[in-house]
Amino acid sequence: MNAVFKLTSASMYFGRPAHVVRALSEVTLTIHSGERVALVGANGCGKSTLLRLLHGLATPTTGQAQSAPAVRQAMLFQKPHLMRSSVQVNIALGLWLRGRSWTEAKVQALAALARVGLSDLAQRSARKLSGGQMQRVALARAWALNPQVLLLDEPTASLDPHAKREVEALITEFAAQPGGTTLVFASHNLGQVKRLASRVIYLEHGRVLADLPVLDFFS
Repeated sequence: MNAVFKLTSASMYFGRPAHVVRALSEVTLTIHSGERVALVGANGCGKSTLLRLLHGLATPTTGQAQSAPAVRQAMLFQKPHLMRSSVQVNIALGLWLRGRSWTEAKVQALAALARVGLSDLAQRSARKLSGGQMQRVALARAWALNPQVLLLDEPTASLDPHAKREVEALITEFAAQPGGTTLVFASHNLGQVKRLASRVIYLEHGRVLADLPVLDFFS
């Protein structure tokens, strides 16, 4: 398998010299194409920081973070940011920024909404959706970009059980796409980790304390 991400002794520190917060400490790991990796650990252990580092939204204070060149990736945040416009426009804008014509972008946005079962909400204001609907729109926005790597930060946090099942089903569909979308997701839900992951990385105080196949981790 090809390496998608490779971290070598990557550390991240925040704050002033008098009060430095260690978010990640000497993290060394490699994530390969097609893997489904769950990041687990208590709040503040470094899961979100690690996701941001992998997505290129942050750079390590020390050490190295490398990603495969020209890999298409998308990130789904715990609270997706949706603009004050229609659901269709929220999805089409990302495609337009990638070079699609506006007409083509709107057509592809509708196809993405159909994929997540929200075609009937295309013209509704994105800010007026339920939490579960917003998360599905965010997944549609990511899917429309045809990513090879999908990063998710607590993708079903604060959703009701029905919405959680819907979002999990969509994530599973992403992972099963031809070519094998690589998944890296943070979760407190161990049942979800069992269902979605092939590998588990356990973090504590910014350090990787375990990195195991999912069956080995739970046994």
